[in-house]
Amino acid sequence: MPIAFLRGLTSPDRTDQGNRRLGCTLSFVAGATNAGGFLAVGQYTSHMSGLVSSIGDNAVLGQTTLVLSAACALTSFVSGSATAAILINWGRLRLVSSIYATPLLLEAALLVAFALVGSHLLTHRMLDTSLTVALLCYVMGLQNAMITKISKAEIRTTHVTGLITDIGIEIGKGLYWNRGRTSDRSHYVRANRPRLYLLSSLLAMFVLGGFAGAIGFSHFGFLAALPLASLLIMLTLVPVIDDIGAIRRRGRP
Repeated sequence: MPIAFLRGLTSPDRTDQGNRRLGCTLSFVAGATNAGGFLAVGQYTSHMSGLVSSIGDNAVLGQTTLVLSAACALTSFVSGSATAAILINWGRLRLVSSIYATPLLLEAALLVAFALVGSHLLTHRMLDTSLTVALLCYVMGLQNAMITKISKAEIRTTHVTGLITDIGIEIGKGLYWNRGRTSDRSHYVRANRPRLYLLSSLLAMFVLGGFAGAIGFSHFGFLAALPLASLLIMLTLVPVIDDIGAIRRRGRP
């Protein structure tokens, strides 16, 4: 890929096109990780709505172990989101080019760890949740917070409930019959076609990633996460190299 193209994906100076391309790429990664993770650990690791519901259900049923397990996974997701916010704010304060690349680089490193030692982590538990599940929940929280901040909350990539809801809203607006409203443009209902295209693209890439993740993990197991990590590393290389060059030019150690 051209250097200018890669730089634009995670550049501090955001454009709608850059956000769309990055969002679609991360939707693919999230779909693959979520589907592959389910085959690996038997649990979807980006479905926080289900986890929160299960905490209430199992608390009523007296299933303390399951409550602690869901709470641990939820805490891991929140911790990943918090980490992304800390890294991005740290980068903004120092005016670095890799503001948004740093969380992705961390995500790539964690996916490499998942690929290499994920099966070993399954046997280690924290509040009755395997460390593999906690790791994947952390990764999903990290990625979702990063793209949320980079797009000013317009794009989310690790779950599709909001995407499908917004798609339905835009379709409803497009099907609305504006009878008798042609002269009053303030009440004219019209679908936001660019937004509908963006939402549909994100959904399609998540589904495509799900297929890729399921096929990869069924054939190669945990090692199927390595191509996903490589993709993320490719997204981060240019801004990281830019920062290294800037540091050298300033003569810092």
